[in-house]
Amino acid sequence: MDAVGTSPKRRLPAGRKADLAAYVEQTGQVTVGDLAEHFAVSIDTIRRDLDQLDREGVLVRTHGGAVSAASGALKDKGLDVRMRVQTEEKERIARIAAGLVEDGSVIMLNAGTTTLAVARALRNHHDLTIATNNLRIPGELAPTVFRDLYVFGGAVRSITQATTGPVAFTMTPGGPEVDIRCDLALIAVGAVDEAGYSTSNLGDAAMMSEMIERAERTAILADSSKLGRRFFAQIALLERADYLITDAPPPPRIAAALAQADVEVLTP
Repeated sequence: MDAVGTSPKRRLPAGRKADLAAYVEQTGQVTVGDLAEHFAVSIDTIRRDLDQLDREGVLVRTHGGAVSAASGALKDKGLDVRMRVQTEEKERIARIAAGLVEDGSVIMLNAGTTTLAVARALRNHHDLTIATNNLRIPGELAPTVFRDLYVFGGAVRSITQATTGPVAFTMTPGGPEVDIRCDLALIAVGAVDEAGYSTSNLGDAAMMSEMIERAERTAILADSSKLGRRFFAQIALLERADYLITDAPPPPRIAAALAQADVEVLTP
């Protein structure tokens, strides 16, 4: 159906995206197939539009479609909105990630709702040293889980409820940085494609990249809706990770690239 009486195929992309955003807001939850049929464009075109609108905070991208971010909820409460999306997939990813963590080890966790799920999945672990920029993680961890818990300082991004800054600590104000290392970095990313891992914010990308550099092993966490996508800020090449933990087997071209990069894919 065309609200203005012209063919959707002839409409400028900006106009189609505006109509698409309005349709998602009105409908509440949609699939890629439904949108492609409604707007008479290809599935790949719809996916690109949804990815762009998700980055702009207009809607929330989900596996196979999108949901409405009504009344500006995504912009004002981005983390809380995303905690209600792909929840089962994130829990499955979190359980696998927790299985890689050994009692007594040192781990780093970055920002995101998937790493919050990991924090909850660690409830049966003990004697961990945990460093994170995720301001919500201290409230998710049981006191019996950790021996030491550190939160990286820096500028606070309210939409992600996390800090952005250097992965560093000093023993005294203005003193030299303490060299820190970890056994395992668990890094939730925004997108995975053949070029590597990416996210939408440069500061976040820099912090994730530094966490990876300081880790003996790295596990990338990404639900299947993030596979085959690429965001603005590159975090690392595929081969910088040891594992990709996701909820479903990757598409063939992504799977081939991961195998070439010697990344082990872990799925439920």
